[in-house]
Amino acid sequence: MLATPELPIPIDTVPERLRRFADPNGPAPARMMAARGMVPVKGGDLVLLLAQLTADADPGISKSAGDTLQELPEGVLLPACEQNLHPAVFHEVALRFSTNDQVLERLVQNHAVADATIAKISTHCPERITEIISVNQQRLLGAPQIIEALYKNRNTRMSTADRLVELAARHEVELTGIPMFEELKKAIQGQLIPEASEEPLPSDAAFSKALQEDADQDAVERDKIDGTEETKEEFVPLQTKIRNMNIGEKIRMALLGNAAARSILVRDPNRVVAMAAIASPAMGESEAKNAAQSREVSEDVLRFIGRKREWLRSYEIKRHLCNNPKTPLALSMTFLAHLRRNDLRALSRSRGIPGPLKQAAKRKSKKFE
Repeated sequence: MLATPELPIPIDTVPERLRRFADPNGPAPARMMAARGMVPVKGGDLVLLLAQLTADADPGISKSAGDTLQELPEGVLLPACEQNLHPAVFHEVALRFSTNDQVLERLVQNHAVADATIAKISTHCPERITEIISVNQQRLLGAPQIIEALYKNRNTRMSTADRLVELAARHEVELTGIPMFEELKKAIQGQLIPEASEEPLPSDAAFSKALQEDADQDAVERDKIDGTEETKEEFVPLQTKIRNMNIGEKIRMALLGNAAARSILVRDPNRVVAMAAIASPAMGESEAKNAAQSREVSEDVLRFIGRKREWLRSYEIKRHLCNNPKTPLALSMTFLAHLRRNDLRALSRSRGIPGPLKQAAKRKSKKFE
């Protein structure tokens, strides 16, 4: 866990020329004047002073300092981002100017900026900034959390994500924050990993386009009578894009994509891809409910669903698992005690259900009579 630099910084680390305005025990009028930018302080000193005062115990001073800092002209702010100020000052600037690319560009190239700040920036910054961060191998290897943040950033190119995984694997750095990391390492073995370039590759553009599909719904339609499934017409293009992806791309799509992408990936014949989809932090209960009744998902996926405690609060998920012929028998048997009478009766008459499960459902249903 990276230590986040915090304000206020110790007063003895503040340049002596600024202490009379930054000392929390000093006169409040002097601190308020400083918070409003009304003292003879310039450049990096002004940025440091204002950042320090944003953490003042007096809410009025704190707010005024924040407002003044936010309104600083770029001629003052940008050069300050290249100076050797306290890391906590830079962290505050990074938070307040998180959408200012010029500020971020200077911060990520400044060695005085803390690793925790770079990791924070890496979670959301645009593609151009991710490329700058990704070439600083010394910092990346010293703080693998930055690699993890970049990998999870939707703006990071797919080729860059592969390069980061390869870098970590080559230096035997474990990325515990990236799901299926061991499988990702295997997926890139033997691949020709492209070097960093100014322009994205065609495969980067294709992955980015698939990632931008804005559809938070299941892409697969299930026939209520015979249980057959087919991709909804509007999602066939997305299915085609995903089908043309390699394993590494599919795993990252499972992590970053929307519900439509996950509903396709969870049915992927490759176990690693399907497990990446069902184990995605974005996978919700309603999606798990759809997967639980699918005849196209694997036993491993159904087993994962049946062992995830928070999903098992759903009666429908337990019912779907019992009615799915692909659910491991031992797992289905454990949920019989939770089924209602009508569902037990229906289960005892279902086609394709293992005989022992049908017989057990029949016996239990009779106990209600």
